[in-house]
Amino acid sequence: MDGELIIRPVEQAVFFILALVALGLELWALADCARHKANAFEATGKRTKGFWLALTGGATLVGVISLFASGGIFGTLGLFGLAAVVAASVYLADVRPAVKDAGRGGSRNMGPYGPW
Repeated sequence: MDGELIIRPVEQAVFFILALVALGLELWALADCARHKANAFEATGKRTKGFWLALTGGATLVGVISLFASGGIFGTLGLFGLAAVVAASVYLADVRPAVKDAGRGGSRNMGPYGPW
């Protein structure tokens, strides 16, 4: 029984650190989504800015609940927490690079083969 007394706090600490990292990822996705213009999303053929704000905002909310829920009614929100991390990761890996490139626009010193 002494082993269980040692393992339980370590397990809780690991879950807390993982939830903290996941929340950071979700906050990053939400903040990045909020700072881009709406027409950049449509220009790249991705879903609308409102869709991605709702998705990353919901993921952040689930992340906050998952971080501060300590065994209560919510537990660790295992499957929902995983879905929230996946949603934020999809935004950061697929949508963010496309929207970021679309937001740059052209330069006056651009030729047909690059800058001059």
